[in-house]
Amino acid sequence: MKQKRNLLKILLIIAIVLTTVLLSFKPVFNRLTFGLDLKGGFEILYEVSSVDGEPLTKNMVNNTYRVLMKRIDTLGVAEPNLTIEGDYNFIRVQLAGTTREEAGELGRPFTLTFRDTNDNLLMTSQILKAGGASRAQDKTGRPAVALAIRDNDKFYEVTNRIKDYPDNRIVIWLDFEEGIDSFQKEQYNCGELDDLKGSKCLSAASVQEAFAGDVIIQGNFTLASAGKLAQAINDGSLPTKLKEISAMTVSPEFGEETLNKTGVAAVIGVLLVILFMIIIYRVAGVMAGIGILIYTALVFLIFNIIGGVLTLPGIAALALGIGMAVDAGVITFERIKEELKAGRSLEGAFNMGNELSFSAILDANVTTLIVAIILYIFGEFSVKGFATMLIINITVTMAIIVFLLRFGLKLIINTKYFDDLPNLFIGLKKTAISNVTKGEAPKEPFSRLNFVRYYRLFLMIPLIIIIIGWISTIGVGLNLGIDYQSGSNVKILTNNTLKVPQITADFQQLDYPVKAINKYSEGIMITTPNILNDKDTAQLETYFKDKYGVSVETSVVSAKAKEELVSNAKKSIIYAYLMVIIYLTVRYTFTYAIAAIIALIHDVLIVVSIFSIARLEISTMFIAAILTIIGYSINDTVVIFDRIKENIKLKFNNKLTKKEDLVTVVNISLRQTLIRSIYTTVTTLLPVISLLLFGTYVIFNFNLALLIGLIVGTYSSMFIASQIWLILEMRKLTKGYLGPKKWFTNLKDELDEVEVKGINK
Repeated sequence: MKQKRNLLKILLIIAIVLTTVLLSFKPVFNRLTFGLDLKGGFEILYEVSSVDGEPLTKNMVNNTYRVLMKRIDTLGVAEPNLTIEGDYNFIRVQLAGTTREEAGELGRPFTLTFRDTNDNLLMTSQILKAGGASRAQDKTGRPAVALAIRDNDKFYEVTNRIKDYPDNRIVIWLDFEEGIDSFQKEQYNCGELDDLKGSKCLSAASVQEAFAGDVIIQGNFTLASAGKLAQAINDGSLPTKLKEISAMTVSPEFGEETLNKTGVAAVIGVLLVILFMIIIYRVAGVMAGIGILIYTALVFLIFNIIGGVLTLPGIAALALGIGMAVDAGVITFERIKEELKAGRSLEGAFNMGNELSFSAILDANVTTLIVAIILYIFGEFSVKGFATMLIINITVTMAIIVFLLRFGLKLIINTKYFDDLPNLFIGLKKTAISNVTKGEAPKEPFSRLNFVRYYRLFLMIPLIIIIIGWISTIGVGLNLGIDYQSGSNVKILTNNTLKVPQITADFQQLDYPVKAINKYSEGIMITTPNILNDKDTAQLETYFKDKYGVSVETSVVSAKAKEELVSNAKKSIIYAYLMVIIYLTVRYTFTYAIAAIIALIHDVLIVVSIFSIARLEISTMFIAAILTIIGYSINDTVVIFDRIKENIKLKFNNKLTKKEDLVTVVNISLRQTLIRSIYTTVTTLLPVISLLLFGTYVIFNFNLALLIGLIVGTYSSMFIASQIWLILEMRKLTKGYLGPKKWFTNLKDELDEVEVKGINK
């Protein structure tokens, strides 16, 4: 009776926590900032360069960034998003709810002009030295603004003329627009500046005499106002210029539909994962499901606090992260089951299972974290959002799934209610538990499976796929998106009344070559090698609106942007491999690291080969998918390696002197982790499959790459990494050096020799 009362108290507390979490979802989600792909708007990627060919400095780019923010503020855009990318030579501008026409003037040169009070042009910023305005003091010590003059002759000629005017003031303007701005309208606001807003009329200073050199603007300045005026003048004479190298338009309706589809798909995926855990692990599965909900709410909350921008890849990362987070629970639950099978009490099995599983969980999450950090450093904006979400996922996994879930399960176990109910608590039937009093040993799972015996088949299957993919790539090449070859994507948002032949004929009539055309539920996507400018975009929009009454979105990538993306993709993968090698060498040994890297290279080659054979498009998000696959695969591989390392210690006292011992330890470790690998693959694939079935086509190839990669990653962890480790360790037991041909022949003989009856057969 007391056990039931204690259990009811804990269940009441859990119910309160769960209710609080569920109620928090809506307000937390509503406070999130959504990216352009979910909200609609316009995105431009600018390349920043110096006007005079001098090397760019961070200060120059930061000043350019600030001036862009001033211009954006005049558009009235809520929550604009600007990021400095590359080696401080790119600025990405994302403006939700803004059209190309509204944003098209952002990249024009920053124009500082000197005019009379009738708005006649007197001088341009060329009269000044770049960055030549500074805060100073007048003769009485009051704050003033000093101007460093470049063209003394021109400045003398203008000031000598102005001093004799009835209204002898020179008006300094930033971004003066003919026919719109005038001193008559702005004279009462002239000089009112703040950090981002304020009048475009910066100053109206009287000229009493002609000047042929540096001058000081005097007035009723404070230190702050003098500094702001100097900064505003410098903004207008920045030694930088902007070149638009990519642009993308997303309609708000399209963004809303994408958000709804992806959101529904993500929810379905999460619910399927929770249902799977409950079916397999009963009460422990229910607790894991509650942990997943807390985990999801906390991820959103942290993402909101740090000011993250949620994008489509970010939602995909969240759904994927949930599947990967469950891995920690599965590893722990399976270890608890093993200890229960060995005859331990529920409490003892729980404590020992948690202790034995922690190192595998830690190493698996750290290696995935390494990949996520590299992805963040080298990825472009949407990929950074994916990486940010993945980093948060991993951090929260350790906090919620590892520690909070264990704490909740511990409270339930302490009630003693489930001591004799292992099936209800964690899905283990009593018949599977060894009778220690009768001297029964735990049953070894899948004892008939001999993974090592078929190592040649395991290695041969992916090799055939890679060879076919290589032939396909050499023959017809990869189907690269415009991200990696430059050009334009044109999305025609239609209700499916338009047919592909119609659109192809229209593009031919408009004299735009069609490289690829695909039909989706939301409309038709056309890829052209042409880099469309504003005039081209306007022509397409007008043509399809007038002819069919449909809207058009364009995405443009220049060759320069392509080069940057390709470079970053290569760096991401190379650095990810290097960091994984270093970490695994430190935590394990070099042979583990090499085996893991070979398996990861296998994963990348297989996914690329399948995409090549199937002619699937490879875009920016494909690299995010590849790095996610690397993170997942290394996660899976580390868990298996951790079990190999543990078995070497428990069964062989860290001394493997015979080839038979190596084969035995690999087979036992793979048998012990097989169920865990199956379960974690299923829980990770469920959200991805949901996104494939119910999500939007925008990330279809991304999710397809994940689906293929996760299956391939599980395969390589089980059948490639472990076999390569075995080969390397056997080499260490072989004296002398053998040539490659003899090396593999000898290895075959060695593996055949160690198929000892009772161990492998």
